[in-house]
Amino acid sequence: MTPPPLDPGTPCPCGRPATYDACCGRIHRGDAPATTAEALMRSRYSAFAVGDMAYLAHSWHPDTTPRRIHDDPTRRWTRLDVLATTGGGMLDQEGTVEFEAHHTGGSEDDDPTADHVVHEISTFTRHDGRWVYVGRRP
Repeated sequence: MTPPPLDPGTPCPCGRPATYDACCGRIHRGDAPATTAEALMRSRYSAFAVGDMAYLAHSWHPDTTPRRIHDDPTRRWTRLDVLATTGGGMLDQEGTVEFEAHHTGGSEDDDPTADHVVHEISTFTRHDGRWVYVGRRP
């Protein structure tokens, strides 16, 4: 499913001070690579926020990609907080990013306005020269 195009001036969902078009949108379109593990994690969060499941599949390590990638269409992603990173730099081969992804809604939610938080430490590696998501650290 291709997400609807956003207005070029829409702030990027990842929280950086740039427009979606100039930030994660260019990574989603394939115009620029994610140069760090954090940039890839931010682009993946933005992909959830705009509904770009194809990008999520593309950014997943082929050994850990699930058969079906989906998000609850009633969930609205509202904020990303990056808490810590290890490795994952331009010269690294592996890295982790600890973050909190805030959302409202979701089919399991009785109160669609309540803030929910997904806390995760994600692991990333380089595969064929590009950063990919491997999974979450226990």
